[in-house]
Amino acid sequence: MSSHGQPLPAAAAQAAAMPALPLWRQYYELTKPRVVQLIVFCALIGAVLAVPGVPSWAQAGRIVVASLGVWLVAAAAAAFNCLIEKTIDVNMKRTAWRPTARGQLSDWQALLFSAGLCILGSVILLVWINPLTMWLTFATFVGYAIVYTVILKPLTPQNIVIGGASGAMPPVLGWAAMTDHVGPEALMLFLIIFIWTPPHFWALALYRVEDYRKSGLPMLPVTHGNAFTRLQVLLYTLILLAACLLPYLYGMSGHVYLVAAVLLNAGFIAYAFRLWRHYSDALARKTFRFSIIHLSLLFAALLVDHYV
Repeated sequence: MSSHGQPLPAAAAQAAAMPALPLWRQYYELTKPRVVQLIVFCALIGAVLAVPGVPSWAQAGRIVVASLGVWLVAAAAAAFNCLIEKTIDVNMKRTAWRPTARGQLSDWQALLFSAGLCILGSVILLVWINPLTMWLTFATFVGYAIVYTVILKPLTPQNIVIGGASGAMPPVLGWAAMTDHVGPEALMLFLIIFIWTPPHFWALALYRVEDYRKSGLPMLPVTHGNAFTRLQVLLYTLILLAACLLPYLYGMSGHVYLVAAVLLNAGFIAYAFRLWRHYSDALARKTFRFSIIHLSLLFAALLVDHYV
């Protein structure tokens, strides 16, 4: 039962039966660590690629400090997202266990935690990196925590497309941290993640469609149906292939990256094609998981190619 005497949603009831996490773990989970790890990894790659050759000790230290600042602000945005979406999270099996959804952390605790991380990360970037990186990172926080979470997500099924701009910023932040400007190379990395985000997230939304339906969010499978969403996933993977070839065509990378990009995108397209032709929740889950592998290995290939 809820505090108002109403039956708890099934997801919330299942989450309520789980043992309470230690306080430090509650705050840690609020930062969405797995998501933030990928964000920091992409920022790290952007920073390393901005440095010709092997970074000096001073440059390596700068990369570490910049990554720390980005991690803190990204974690702050994740915590704020958990706070804003706690009434939505309680209806979804994937998120009902979050400390804010379970009421283990109060609104003030989550808000102060988010604000503290954001301020600390911004100060680090401003003092030890440069104002451009600080402002770009703060704009990313606003884009995700406010524009996407508060405005776009409950308003339009294109939320993840428009809001994906904030999620595509990490390599730009890393690049700006090392160069104090945003070059075309950084924008190409931005474009890759921007186009990668919709098929990645819609694969998840396909097998979690009932959760989104119960939550009232206008995700694409809810508003336009399963078949339309599957087609969009396939089309976006085809566009993604073209975007992933840009670093090679521009001369930013060589044949090592080219081979990795072609193989990884062929795999993503194959998953998307199978999903379009013969849908199953299991296949949608595999497609979602492969999308994470795709982006991780793609950026790792950029890094390897940079030193070959």
